[in-house]
Amino acid sequence: MTKQDKINQFDPNSIGQLNAGMFGLPFTLEECETVLIPVPWEVTVSYGGGTANGPEAILNASYQVDLFDPMLKDAWQKGIGMDIENPAIRQKSDEMREKAEAYIEALANGADEQAPEQKAVAQSIREACLWLNAAVKERVLHFLNQGKTVGLIGGDHSTPLGMMQALAEKHSSFGILQIDAHADLRDAYEGFEFSHASIMFNALKIKAVEKLVQVGIRDYCEAELNLVNNSGGRIKTFFDRDIKQTLYRGDSWDRICNRIVRELPDNIYLSFDIDGLDPKLCPHTGTPVAGGFETDQVLFLLEKIVLSGKRIIAFDLNEVAPGPEGDEWDANVAARILYRIANLVKLSQMGKS
Repeated sequence: MTKQDKINQFDPNSIGQLNAGMFGLPFTLEECETVLIPVPWEVTVSYGGGTANGPEAILNASYQVDLFDPMLKDAWQKGIGMDIENPAIRQKSDEMREKAEAYIEALANGADEQAPEQKAVAQSIREACLWLNAAVKERVLHFLNQGKTVGLIGGDHSTPLGMMQALAEKHSSFGILQIDAHADLRDAYEGFEFSHASIMFNALKIKAVEKLVQVGIRDYCEAELNLVNNSGGRIKTFFDRDIKQTLYRGDSWDRICNRIVRELPDNIYLSFDIDGLDPKLCPHTGTPVAGGFETDQVLFLLEKIVLSGKRIIAFDLNEVAPGPEGDEWDANVAARILYRIANLVKLSQMGKS
């Protein structure tokens, strides 16, 4: 059966079929224009865990998502599919997470970070992270070389570095739009070079990344603020506090979004940590922070980007953790916003507004 035959026979108004693909769509991965790569990894998380289960939870929640998209007619026909989870990533994450927890606990109890046994653990975790980055980069390039639009689903926020490295082989320059509660600009955290708290510090080492635009940041240290202020404009941060105070003084989200869009280059990589949202929407994420956005605020910004004619070349969604005893709220929110993001990314690449 051809893809067109499947489109002709599929009822987008019906209940999602659990034996079908992502969002209940009837397409094979080869037939999908957008491919999501699951990365069940959370080795360096420093607070709550569970993000390694995020991709599977989002997949399971996706069958409840209605398929109408107000910005892209018959968006579902493009096809969105999730790649098969690499069991080696899950296995290594579990193994190295256990080592990382013991390492962090030892440091909290006064162990010397420079002691030989501590340095050996840190080095083994570094090597595991390098392995992950290479594995992600290879898989992303596999699908980019097929002409697919690629999204990455974490796991913790360290997971997309390999994807950014892959994009640098396809694009001479691009900017990163980071929606997040945290600046993630630490030069290593808890001794881990590839910490989730260092993802943007590491991303800025990639020559093709011409600019980082951060939106919603509300949890950061002085060293990170200094890095922003001394970046010569390569980092532009729209802090949550500044956004809210501007709104309280009578500004509009529309005008603020216009200012954000003006800071972005033509080619954009979207990196979305779910904790950029108000924690009522993602209470089980690894490091929730009071404040943040409603889902419609984020989608309004992304729609403005599409309408501006700028192109979103790829994206990630990270730090989604399912709740205890099968609580699906976080994944439910993530699946719905993921569907809209994937469609808006596709629309930006179609050159339409």
